[in-house]
Amino acid sequence: NNPGGLSQTEMSSLRLPAASLYRLLITLTELGYIQRDNADRYHLGRKLLTLGYKALDYAGLPEKAALPMRNLRDAVRETVVLGVISGNEGVAIDTVRSEQAVCVSIKIGHHFPLHTAAPAKAILAFLPQNELANILEQMDFTRFTELTICSRGDFLKELAEVRKNGIAYDMGEELNELRCVAAPIFDSRSFPAAAVWVTGPASRLDAKKLQKISQQVKITAEIISSTLL
Repeated sequence: NNPGGLSQTEMSSLRLPAASLYRLLITLTELGYIQRDNADRYHLGRKLLTLGYKALDYAGLPEKAALPMRNLRDAVRETVVLGVISGNEGVAIDTVRSEQAVCVSIKIGHHFPLHTAAPAKAILAFLPQNELANILEQMDFTRFTELTICSRGDFLKELAEVRKNGIAYDMGEELNELRCVAAPIFDSRSFPAAAVWVTGPASRLDAKKLQKISQQVKITAEIISSTLL
């Protein structure tokens, strides 16, 4: 209700001592839940908005995605994962493990860097430009392997390809032996709410195999997206 933000004085209706309110605002700003502009007015931060989006729209997303994810796992015989972006990291929120003897196992709650992970690229590529810019400003392009994208310019080129094809890849950019292919999941506002991806060892998921299963991943994402309409 206050698109222009609020000053500390305008928050007097909270009936908190001025010193306590100031400390609270400083803490929330440092944590990224609110932002202070050059006029000393406070606005809701992306982190708080993200929590709100999840509470309103994404409750039950793992349950809605469960059957499509199992079907995808059975079709490609590799681990399938569901994830979102939280703050400056990605987070796995559900997984259907491959039944093969040698497979990738990802725990629910696992955090992953944004510049290397296929699901993060799939989400970031379709974010509104202002939100993407805010995230990019805080990203640390740490090098993990020889294939890691380590510059903002190269990363933006990668995202352009993702927007063009609707598919994102990790070709060993965090771990040499890991390969992933992901597609974005959109909510009723066409906002990239999450991503679904297939992950497995490089010995089985070479470039040809990833290309072959990419459309199955994309179709699965579309099926899950339809449950959020």
